[in-house]
Order: sequence, then C-alpha cells, then structure tokens
Amino acid sequence: MKTLPLILPLTFGATTSLAIGIFYLAARRSGRTLAVLLVWLLLQAGVGLSGFYTVTDSLPPRLALLLGPPLLLILGLLLTAAGRCYLDSLRLEVLTLLHIVRIPVELVLFGLYLHHAIPQLMTFEGRNYDILAGLTAPVVFYFAFRKKQVGTTGLLVWNFLCLGLLLNIVINALLSAPTPLQRFAFEQPNVAILHFPFVWLPGCVVPLVLLAHLAALRQLFISHGTRQVK
Repeated sequence: MKTLPLILPLTFGATTSLAIGIFYLAARRSGRTLAVLLVWLLLQAGVGLSGFYTVTDSLPPRLALLLGPPLLLILGLLLTAAGRCYLDSLRLEVLTLLHIVRIPVELVLFGLYLHHAIPQLMTFEGRNYDILAGLTAPVVFYFAFRKKQVGTTGLLVWNFLCLGLLLNIVINALLSAPTPLQRFAFEQPNVAILHFPFVWLPGCVVPLVLLAHLAALRQLFISHGTRQVK
C-alpha cells in the first residue's frame, strides 16, 4: 500500500476511539468491557504492524483471525444467558447514537479510495450507502429519545434498514479484499484493511456497530412483545 497522508490514519484512529468510548457509555461504564476492547485493539495493532495480514494467498485467509474472534464473541453473547443479560443491560439510546461513527468511517474510506487503497465500490460513490445510517443516527436519537416521537416500531425499522446497509458494505469489502475469496475489484483490491490502523475497521469498529444493532433489535423485540401481551 502506498504511503497515505497522515490525516487518514489519525482520523481513523480517532474514529475507533470514539466508537469504543460510546460503546463504553452504552455498557454503563463497564471496566471489563473497556479492558476487553483495549486488549483486543492492542493485540490487533501488533499483528497488523507485523505485516501478518498482508500475506493474502493462505487458506483459510488470515483475515479470518481478525474477523472470527469478534463474531464468535457476539455469537456467544446471543447464545448464553449471561451474554443475553449483558446485551439487555446496554443503553438503547447510546447504542443508537453510536452509529454516528459511520460518518467519519465513510469519509476515511473515500480518502483511501482517492489514494488507491480501496476500490470505488466501497465508497458512497460506489455501492456503499452506509453513511446514511450515520447521518440519520442523531436524528433518530433526537426524535426517539428526546422528543419521544419515534416508537418501538420505528426504531425496529431503522435498525433493520441500517443493518442491511452494514451487511452490504461488509460483503463487498470482503469480496474485494485480495484473498482467494476475492470476486470484485481486481484492478484495485481492498488492501487498506490489511494494514494498521485500518485492521481495526473489520476487527473492532464493524463488530461494535453490528453488536449495537443486534442488542438494540433484541431489546426492541422484547419491548414490542411485552406491549403486545399487555
């Protein structure tokens, strides 16, 4: 990957810190949550700086070691009683606000595209509309939790739509990365996520955004079901 202007890694590092900070607040300032996130960030920083992920011809792809642990953790939270209790304790309004981090993420992605580190399809000029989730997050937060004008159904719809936007870019990003699974963007692969600090995008920021949606949907379904019973 060519040398990037310093503003891009710095902005992305700040965005990752913002995502962790907001999730820490959503977790009611849980020291254990913060410790797990920081240890994982430091571990992946070391692995990313070592160049481990730049070896792209192995099977399974080495990126699996970046994506797999967070996904397994999320699955564990969903499938265990203690995990579900943790998810239900997260603050719904803060989980909603967390999605503002998707705005600077998309701006960084556009900068990476301009410097030939990712394909155009991963930007809002291509197939990536994820910035809409970030732009609408503060609006939804305001009308749902301040004005109380958006109810459970509205929040469910918004979360489902934004989850779809997230899955869209994740699939396109993975299939344009230079691995044996690549299907798109052979002229300009997605090489940025193989390098520090951008390894934190699939390794931390995306899992936090995914977890925010899943936890919110679980809480909203429980709330919706309770109201129907009443």
